[in-house]
Amino acid sequence: MSTTRNEFVNYVVELMAGWAEVSARRMFGGHGLYREGLMFALIAEDELFFKTDAENLARFERAGSHPYVYHNRNRAVQLSYWSAPPASLDSPAEMSDWCQSAYGSALRAKAAKPARGASK
Repeated sequence: MSTTRNEFVNYVVELMAGWAEVSARRMFGGHGLYREGLMFALIAEDELFFKTDAENLARFERAGSHPYVYHNRNRAVQLSYWSAPPASLDSPAEMSDWCQSAYGSALRAKAAKPARGASK
């Protein structure tokens, strides 16, 4: 394991390189994956999860994916990130397809947020 990232993080970032330039940043014991400053995926406990929303969630469900859930002191918290289908980890073309879906979800979430400083 390197001082900044583990082998799995390096592997995933390299696999995504054919799709876009992706950076990984440490966060909460895992890594956030970013394209152009926008987080679209995360790696936790050596598992890749992609951003989901109402437009792409059914596709992840059909692929047999499961949601990312973490436990705080009081309860389990499910985030809008779902596990990467196994085929995406073996094929640059599959990875690109799932990355694009997740990035689209991240773009839609960003567009839905009010601009900073905007009045309510």
